[in-house]
Formats: sequence, C-alpha cells, structure tokens
Amino acid sequence: MNTELMEALNVLEKEKNIRKEVVLKAIEESLVQACKHHFGKSDNIVVNMDYNTGEYEINMAKEVVENVEDQQTQISLPNAKILDKRAVYGSTVYVKVNSKEFGRIAAQIAKAIILQKLREEENRAVYERYKLMERDLVSGVISRHFERRGEDGKSTTVNVSVNLGKAEATLMAGEQIKGEEYKVNTRMKFYVVEVKDLPKGPKILLSRSRPELVKRLFEAEVAEIKDGTVEIKAVSRAAGSRSKIAVISNDPNVDAVGACIGTQKSRINAVTKELKGEKVDVVLWSEDLEEFIKQALKPAEVLRVVITNPDPKKKECKAIVPDNQLSL
Repeated sequence: MNTELMEALNVLEKEKNIRKEVVLKAIEESLVQACKHHFGKSDNIVVNMDYNTGEYEINMAKEVVENVEDQQTQISLPNAKILDKRAVYGSTVYVKVNSKEFGRIAAQIAKAIILQKLREEENRAVYERYKLMERDLVSGVISRHFERRGEDGKSTTVNVSVNLGKAEATLMAGEQIKGEEYKVNTRMKFYVVEVKDLPKGPKILLSRSRPELVKRLFEAEVAEIKDGTVEIKAVSRAAGSRSKIAVISNDPNVDAVGACIGTQKSRINAVTKELKGEKVDVVLWSEDLEEFIKQALKPAEVLRVVITNPDPKKKECKAIVPDNQLSL
C-alpha cells in the first residue's frame, strides 16, 4: 500500500507539480485529527513518517505516574516498564496507536483534510505556473460563455471561459474585440493581463483587445525581434480595425520594417490571421518627430507635418495631405 501511495505521489508531482512532501504532511495532519476525534484529544499524539517510503507510526505520549487518572495521557510504572525498561516516575513513554481502530467518521475527517491539501497544492502549482506568463502570450481553447449581471441588476455582459490546458481563464467582455466571434472549441491566442491568487483558486484574466497582444504576436513571429536586432518602440491599436507598430533596427544591415513583414508578407500575414483580418501596419520609428508622424500616417502620403503643440501632455500637430489621401 505504501509503495502504491508513493508511486501515486510521484505521478502527482510530475504531472501536476503537487509537492510530495506537502501531501505527506497533510497525511500526518489528518492522522493527528483522526486521533483527536477517536480519543478526544491530540496534544500528546506524535506521528512519525518516513517521507521516502511513506511508512508511518502513530504514538501516544504518556507520562509515567503512580496513580493513573487519565488513560489518554498517563500510564502506570509497571505498564510503562513493558514498553521501556528505563521508565521511571515522571518520564514519558510512547504507546503505539493502531490506526485501524479509527472509526468511519475519523477516516472521513482524515480524507477531507488530505483532499483539501491536494486542492490547495494544485491551486498553488497553477498560480505559480501562470504567474510566470503574466503579460505574455498564451494559447487556449474557448470552452464556454457565461453571463454576468451588471450593477443595475438588468444589463448583462457575456464573458468567455478559456481552457489553457492546466487551468481555466476568463476573457471578460471589456477585453473582447467588438464583432469578433468566440466559438466553443476554437483555439486562439491571448494576452495574459493578470493572474490573481484568490482563496477559491487562481483567477487568470485574458485580453484580445490590448495593444500588447499585437506586440507579443510579432515577438513570436519575428526572429529579429526575439534576438534584439529589431526593437518595437510603440504600438497603437483600434482593436478589430487597425493596428500600427513602430520599429527600429539596431543593426544597419537589417531592415526593421522588412523583417516584420517577412518574405512574401509571411510574418505579417500570420499576425493578421491571428487577429482575424485586422489590418496591421509596420512603420519606421524616428527620433525626428515630424518624420515619425509621416511614417505613422502611412499608407497616406503626407506632404508636411507642423508641430503645433509639443507639450508632452498635448502632443498636437497638423498633418497636410492631398485631398485624395484624406480617407487614408
């Protein structure tokens, strides 16, 4: 039985990152609580467990006294001598407890404690795993939709539950792209906004609408961004309609815009496909503000840019374009 237990714990540790020592500690605690229910107290209960084999022994510490008044905590000298020949009045001897004597309710208490520890440890493992993915890209499958009632008690919003493989995450209505369909069993990529450690378990919040999603998608597609040759300096997004990213090359021999677009537009098409057809423009970053604005307004042809208010809080300019470019 102990061999099977240890094998099961090894599987849990490997597959779910549930620490074996924590479960064994929970078993120790459950045995103490089972003793408390069976005997009425647990202050003098000592559980010795070998964490390598799973073997355990339960003992009841008893004081050697002349007149026994409490069978649970005291023992007579003659009986103590049977257990330990060195026993004297005032010393402590340990009486072995047979756990098979525990009743059904005591066993249920022990089981409940172990299951609770397993849940807590599994939640901890999930939280730690996905906390590392915060502000990063994850892939998940749409599992279901659920409504959330507004504060007025009348309006409702539809949130989406996403299966990430090891955990369920939530795509709130405010993080969805208007008009985008979230069909059950569809695999999509998401930006991890936040991972919260809550009493009921970790809560993972996702987004499809944030500019960071576009940035992470390019980082995943473009090797030059991964190795630092090309740097994304800014991202602007009207989710579901158009995104623009501004890039610069740290190597004069590498074309930053070309690297992001890829051969036959393969890289930018992969990003666009993941964004369900949202238009994506890649523009060249420049320290020259007027030049950067010209680049940012592409594909429109800009004749002239006039900075009308360079105040960082205002950031106002006037861009002059031919009449036939106004729609762009």
